[in-house]
Amino acid sequence: MTRITSLAAFCLLCASGLRGAESLQLDGNPNLFYVLAAINAAGYDEGLNLPDNNPLRAQLREYLSKQNVSCLNDLKLFYRRHMAKSGPSAGVQDLSQYISYALSVTGPPDFAWRTRDVEVPPDARALEGFTPILIDFYRQANLEELWKRAQPAYDKEIDKYHAPILDMTTKIDGYLRSGVGGYLGRRFSVFVDLLGAPEQVQTRNYGDDAFVIVTPSEKPRMYDIRHAYLHYQIDPIMIKYGMDLQQKRSLLDLVQLTPLDQQYKDDFVLLANESLIKAVESRLDKNKAEVDQAMRQGYVMTAYFAEQLPVFEKQDQGLRFYAQDMVNGIDLKAESARISAVKFDSGQLQRKAKQVAVAGPELSPSAQTLEKAEQSYSDKHLDQSRDLFLKALEQRGSSEEHAQAWYGLARIATLKNQPGEAVKLFEKTLGASPDAFTKGWTLVYLARLARAGGDPEKAAQFYKDAIAVPGASDKAVEAARKESQNISKIQESPK
Repeated sequence: MTRITSLAAFCLLCASGLRGAESLQLDGNPNLFYVLAAINAAGYDEGLNLPDNNPLRAQLREYLSKQNVSCLNDLKLFYRRHMAKSGPSAGVQDLSQYISYALSVTGPPDFAWRTRDVEVPPDARALEGFTPILIDFYRQANLEELWKRAQPAYDKEIDKYHAPILDMTTKIDGYLRSGVGGYLGRRFSVFVDLLGAPEQVQTRNYGDDAFVIVTPSEKPRMYDIRHAYLHYQIDPIMIKYGMDLQQKRSLLDLVQLTPLDQQYKDDFVLLANESLIKAVESRLDKNKAEVDQAMRQGYVMTAYFAEQLPVFEKQDQGLRFYAQDMVNGIDLKAESARISAVKFDSGQLQRKAKQVAVAGPELSPSAQTLEKAEQSYSDKHLDQSRDLFLKALEQRGSSEEHAQAWYGLARIATLKNQPGEAVKLFEKTLGASPDAFTKGWTLVYLARLARAGGDPEKAAQFYKDAIAVPGASDKAVEAARKESQNISKIQESPK
């Protein structure tokens, strides 16, 4: 039987005690294989002559060229029409959009979107017409069988990354003192891709999931993977203190002539976040020169954080909590003087690996506030969370987003033991065109409240409605089924 390896399994076998092993994954990804096999057959020729190509790519291309695939002409036509414009990064962008698509679909047989339509990344949505062609190609080229036969090649490449990633995550978690469990529900996945042009590292952050896709290379691309993992660990910390950081945004005036990407020149939270990550990297590498280099590139808070980290290392708090002291300690006058003395580089540094970092779709004001509200809710700051959910209702956003705000207010009322208010708010949720996830859980909550209010028949109907919601959360459906069975047992028991 072909072995499919994963970092989580590896960590358990090693009994390493790595925190949150269930949230880490190192593996091949079948969707990436299916999609990239299709575009290789369709004309994706980027990097074919480079020495670091995995032999599997040439073998697969040769095999597919000899098959009788009736949809191949449609596939080639679609690929040509969606090729990136010519330029030095055209090949990278061609691959990038198909990687986004592969991560955004459920897989065979229907390759449907994983998330709500509004959450599908724009570059993936632009390939929506690719789906029916991929469905035909998957069947006609027998990609499922080819994926099974490709496993030895993937296992060999994955093995190169096992020990380095285990060592890297252990060191970072230890340095940051990441608490047990961290931020629940988040995942960090490294997917090895053998069918793309070599020496590429692509990252994606979709909701709570972080993905790193690495194509063939002579040595594991650990610098880039480590950098992505630091983002995975530090991003939610800095976002939590975003309001405090925004009070320091006047420092952005001093970075407008630096070689930074525009996003860092416009958003001080992003700039401070990247600066902190570079400061941590310099501490992990024991290399102070990295701080000076980052400052010259425009990451102007790196020196400040590099001065603060030795103090952090001598105390007991994790960075998740200590970061507030560092943020509050930023002295605008002192940092302005420090930044004014820096001689910035004329251009950005170029790394050997071609990197593409793609975030999710741009969020509406309401959706941005909802993220903060949910974080406050998770941290049990209910009053703050309530204020944010109310704010989200007043902001521009979709009906689904406003339904999520009502849903958040209803859950808070439930926690505060206000059943009558909770029922009203859950009913408002249903009246606001909620997405399937929100609708399913809303019906489960209404069923529970009906049970608590002594109305088992009404509860049973709510459970039945929850189970019937197309696309509802599996956990919501499971809860509805189990709890409705309990009602039936109570009603059938002899009195």
